Amino acid sequence: MFAVIFRATIKALDQEYVDTAETLRQRALSEFGCVEFKAWTEGDSEVAISYWKSEADILAWKQDAMHQRAQAAGAARWYSSYSVEVVEVVRRYEKSLYQ
Repeated sequence: MFAVIFRATIKALDQEYVDTAETLRQRALSEFGCVEFKAWTEGDSEVAISYWKSEADILAWKQDAMHQRAQAAGAARWYSSYSVEVVEVVRRYEKSLYQ
């Protein structure tokens, strides 16, 4: 399994951003092999972590035309800076404390 960690400094978010983010999230999960997608915003910082079955799925997502248009809008309007890290998950632990 792989994870993509997206970090950004927010410039200005608008309704188009909200709509685009939701559409892209659903497409990543339903069409591109993304198995989980979480995002948080605090102040002017945004962090999103998505989990993927394979690096090939991540590359296909990166090359998707709708995703590329959103990346261009992000660079032009929504974010003042961002970084992306692609990492391989070596180990993952999970335990539910509510049973």
